[in-house]
Amino acid sequence: MLAFNKNKLLDGYFKRFGPLTNELVEAFAFLFGKIGSDQNFNDSDTDRRKLAYCLATFKWETAHTMRPIDERGGDAYFNKRYGPQTSVGKMLGNTKAGDGALYHGRGYVQITGRRNYAKAKTLTGVDLIAEPARAKEPDIAYQIAMQGMKDGWFTGKKLANYFVGDTADYFNARKIINGLDQAEKIADIARGYSEILREAKA
Repeated sequence: MLAFNKNKLLDGYFKRFGPLTNELVEAFAFLFGKIGSDQNFNDSDTDRRKLAYCLATFKWETAHTMRPIDERGGDAYFNKRYGPQTSVGKMLGNTKAGDGALYHGRGYVQITGRRNYAKAKTLTGVDLIAEPARAKEPDIAYQIAMQGMKDGWFTGKKLANYFVGDTADYFNARKIINGLDQAEKIADIARGYSEILREAKA
């Protein structure tokens, strides 16, 4: 498992990304508590790079808060975008009127759609089909984000497609979540996190 020096982590973040609020410090305390016992990551450079990309994705997808959030928009917007009548909605497994809003994006990586919520229900043991808002709870959101990126739930692409041995394709790894949308910006954040994690390794 990966272990890090907390003070070095926070100092590294400050140097690369700017001031730390109390909310960010608390968010990092939670995340690195989870990471410290996460069997998905071992003490290797490859896994450090994978983790750096996960953290960069979290930073971007949560509007830089590092906390699980709701996707921006209202019910009408979500139903228009993700409803069962749309190609995106069909791809996401939405089958009923209102599914677009009910299963809108939530969490660290904005899990979206009935199909992904069903996968998350199986993973977490929490009935997220009946209680989708719980996907924003930090423990649940962490499980969903890490397992989803590892196994390729969101687009069919997964971490192992882009991080193998000494190879770290931070740019194309965006395809794990959302095509190449903002890929270079997120890749730059991931490179920053990779440096932070390397310097803070315990």
